Amino acid sequence: MKRRGLAWLLALVTALALTGCGAAGSTEMAAADNSSSFVMEESVLAEPQAAYGTDGGTSGGASTGERTAKRIYTADLELETTAFDQAAEDLETLVETCGGYFQSSSVSGGGSDYRYAYYTIRVPAEQYRTFLDQAGTLCHQLSIQEYTDDVTEAYYDVEGRLKTQQTKLSRLQELLERAETMEDIITIESAISETEYEIERLSGTMRHYDALVDYATVTLELNEVYRLSGTEDAPKSFGEKLSNAFTDGLAAVVEGLENFAIWLAYSWLGILIFAAVVFAAVKLIGRLRRGQKLPKIGRKKNKNTANETKPEE
Repeated sequence: MKRRGLAWLLALVTALALTGCGAAGSTEMAAADNSSSFVMEESVLAEPQAAYGTDGGTSGGASTGERTAKRIYTADLELETTAFDQAAEDLETLVETCGGYFQSSSVSGGGSDYRYAYYTIRVPAEQYRTFLDQAGTLCHQLSIQEYTDDVTEAYYDVEGRLKTQQTKLSRLQELLERAETMEDIITIESAISETEYEIERLSGTMRHYDALVDYATVTLELNEVYRLSGTEDAPKSFGEKLSNAFTDGLAAVVEGLENFAIWLAYSWLGILIFAAVVFAAVKLIGRLRRGQKLPKIGRKKNKNTANETKPEE
């Protein structure tokens, strides 16, 4: 039984070997019959992909030991000041000193209202900490929130893919110079077009990463206030309380008068028209009342005169 089983196993292995050889031979014959364009395309598409490892890494990119960390720094900063113009000027000087720039800015308020500004500031990553520390000393800092996004893996993955596509493009261009048939030329040019598009897309992603990594982004809010928050101790005596109350009351009166003067400046024409209408209405009502009473008085006087003259007759 053992010999019979061994014989069957050997027969099966032999059959599989013959089948494999036959399949390999037919594959080679089919490959020989394919057009030259297919051979060229396969060689170009296969070799650049070998740049990628089986683990998804890239041999064309920097190795793990040579990689520089790629981090995106952002912060939200809220400041307040009693001297808005000076604070805005100092902030502009600080940004310039750190080698940054204002990506956007807007200022609102003014007149009788306190002003407030919103800035989006870009500073070099190496000056990011210096800028935050000095900005907190220019004005009274209310709050700060910092964020860090590590994009090292994504950055070098895109870099490796870009190098692979550039290698592929070079080989396609070499094949295009050696192409002899129109079919080969059309096939290779189509592959070149697709590769160039992919290179442009990956290059744009790299530029976007570089811009975010090289320059940190700070969103800054600057508020104008009458008194800084949390910088004064509570009054300890009745005299201090009375003094603060008098100061606050005087400031409120002054602000109220300023607001009234501004309102009066805006509304003087309407007030003048309203006063003229009221004056004319009062005058008209007075005349109407006098016109209705005079005839009645005259009739009463005539009746009294008639009664007085009757006995004399």
